[in-house]
Amino acid sequence: MLTSPITNASALDIFTSLDPKAVALLFDVDGTLIDIGPSPFEVDVSDELLASLVRLYELTEGALALVSGRPIVDLDRLFRPLKLPMIGGHGAEMRLHDGNVFYSAGDLPDAMRGLLAEVATPESGIVAENKGYSVALHYRKAPKEAERLRKLIASVRAAFPQEATELLLGKAMFEVKRPGVDKGYSVRELMKRPPFAGRTPVFIGDDVTDESVFKVLPELRGISFSVRRHFPGLVGIFDSAEQVRSALKLLASRRPSERV
Repeated sequence: MLTSPITNASALDIFTSLDPKAVALLFDVDGTLIDIGPSPFEVDVSDELLASLVRLYELTEGALALVSGRPIVDLDRLFRPLKLPMIGGHGAEMRLHDGNVFYSAGDLPDAMRGLLAEVATPESGIVAENKGYSVALHYRKAPKEAERLRKLIASVRAAFPQEATELLLGKAMFEVKRPGVDKGYSVRELMKRPPFAGRTPVFIGDDVTDESVFKVLPELRGISFSVRRHFPGLVGIFDSAEQVRSALKLLASRRPSERV
């Protein structure tokens, strides 16, 4: 593995030279496969991206998964009609090819989730994602509300001292969730199961919420890329989600004889 990340065309070349029959492709979604929108519900999944994912799913013999903070039900809605293997909720749920979803975390109390979501009024610019096992508060449209949200979250967590929770920070987002479950843990578990087992995991992420995956990739002898940000152990850095989509399209369209 390279010791320093390489950007732009070199990252593209490294990714598109991979052998789909030897790797497991793992992709974060927001900021990696799709562009960050004004809110989690104002994003676009193009037909071209869907076609690339379908082809790569075939080429990897099913060893392709989405690894997202979104719940699986929301991912299915975004990527329909595809029903891919998925890790959702930052590792709180995982689905394999048989359609079974494994939940690793219990739901937060209704009252706790209700208090957190109350702040997301129509005029606030704040969007609440109630995932059951967590609540994410997005403030992309209200960046000045960050400090108020921090105080609210602290007070709500203090009001439920018997509930084990932790605060996850993302891009203009705070998420209160169950502790001990993260993307890295779930990727490790996924790589034990066919058709992922025995392959080299290749992950692309973009945010601090992906750090747990970047940390476990070395023990799995994996390859990691990011979008625009540096993390330890990266092989390459893409400029944008658009460039990642281009890389997927190229890898999906190349014939085996074209790989190096």
